[in-house]
Amino acid sequence: MVRRRTVSIALLALLSVLPTPASAHELGGSRFDAPIPLSLLFAGAAATVAFTAVLLGVLSDPDTTVEPTSGAPTGTAGPSEPTATTRTSGVTPGTEPPTASTRRRFATVPAPFARALRPLVRTVFFLLFLGAIVTGLFGTQVAAESLATTFVWPVWLKGIGLCAIAVGSPWRVLSPWRTLYAGLRRLEGGEIALLGAYPDWLGRWPALGGFLLWIGVLENFTIVPQSPRSTAVVIAGYALLMLGGAIAFGPAWLRNADALEVFYRLLGRVAPIRPRRVDDGGVRLTLRAPWDGCMHPVADLSLVAFAIAAVYTVSFDGFTSTPEFQRVLFDARDLIGIGGGVSVLLYLGGLFGFVGLFLAISWVMGAIVDAGSGWREVACGFAPTVLPIAAAYELAHNYPFVLRNLGVSLAQLASIATSTSVAPIALLDWLTVGFFWGSQVLLIVLGHVIAVVAAHRVALARTETAGQARRMHAPLVVLMVGYTVLSLWIVSRPIATG
Repeated sequence: MVRRRTVSIALLALLSVLPTPASAHELGGSRFDAPIPLSLLFAGAAATVAFTAVLLGVLSDPDTTVEPTSGAPTGTAGPSEPTATTRTSGVTPGTEPPTASTRRRFATVPAPFARALRPLVRTVFFLLFLGAIVTGLFGTQVAAESLATTFVWPVWLKGIGLCAIAVGSPWRVLSPWRTLYAGLRRLEGGEIALLGAYPDWLGRWPALGGFLLWIGVLENFTIVPQSPRSTAVVIAGYALLMLGGAIAFGPAWLRNADALEVFYRLLGRVAPIRPRRVDDGGVRLTLRAPWDGCMHPVADLSLVAFAIAAVYTVSFDGFTSTPEFQRVLFDARDLIGIGGGVSVLLYLGGLFGFVGLFLAISWVMGAIVDAGSGWREVACGFAPTVLPIAAAYELAHNYPFVLRNLGVSLAQLASIATSTSVAPIALLDWLTVGFFWGSQVLLIVLGHVIAVVAAHRVALARTETAGQARRMHAPLVVLMVGYTVLSLWIVSRPIATG
């Protein structure tokens, strides 16, 4: 009953912000007129998110709770976040214990097919990884014609992220460094960990550092994504770093220090479809509410910072396309007297501000209800609830980028296989500026609504009464409402006026 009521509230909130149809110019057009004044859109979206929180608070049963993670007490590792050297007992890696929300099985992949599919996709992706390095180093240096640049940044980095949002992270199967480590382990006849166990004190800080450097800085503020040779050097160097760490600390290094593994795993918490391996080797596909995986705490502050960085980085990427960012950038350059590094300083400074704001909100939430939880425990409990926002913005911001370059990459692979020139496959002919902008608005609002639902249910689980849950949830709702408006303003600035 509680689940049905929650779903109904979320759907009602989403329907309230649906825009009316509007004509649009071609995707490459210079201007798009929003169907309603942007001020009304921002107000409506903010009201939708706030209304969702109010309705959930009013209709909550006093005794509604969320079961804590099986095998992991509140405030420790969540179901998708094993500690550095251990895994949740009885849970297959990449899966989650049951929650209070009902899950529905809708398909099962037979064991023979699943057993054949895993090595096939692993091999294909590894060959693409090698192909990107070879073509990047020795092939054409024209970005639009090189597999290194058309595959690595859009199809690999962004495309797998979108896949994780839909069905959970596939990275444990696809990871080239896991494939290399598995080969070395077979040659050695057992697990390799020359320096012993992965240090628990490292947490996921190495992964966060890799994410900030690779996704935050190299992708957004350098010419590396436009240089096939530089792209090849980056992925080859990162592969050597990951393989070296795995040889030193075993597979725990890959679980905790690989930026892509941690990032895709966090995005996978939002996935409405979850593949779960069964005893016979098959895969059972189950449907779940997109907030289910966001109600379990992360292990430590490194993952809190990672979750906030995931939200912030994709938003900052969009912000760099606005005239306001250009003004801030030039003003900062004039003020501090340095050139290209200003963008990086602005990015890192904003990140520290966002993380600090979330930790401050966590302290306030804990102090409001005086539930005996320190700010660290509150932060670890509520950090996953912002992941739907990261997932929604990731999807809204990147799906045209992924589809366009997927068509180019497929044509390049066909050209290599047939030794003839194959024209890029047009996968975006249907997309207009109006549809793209409208889809961004809907996805962003939906992400915030899901985040509000997840945070509300976490608040219920951490308090004794519905009234306490409402008070605890309130500061985070204010933050989410503000971020809704900010996100819509960012996506509206480059292409919409009104």
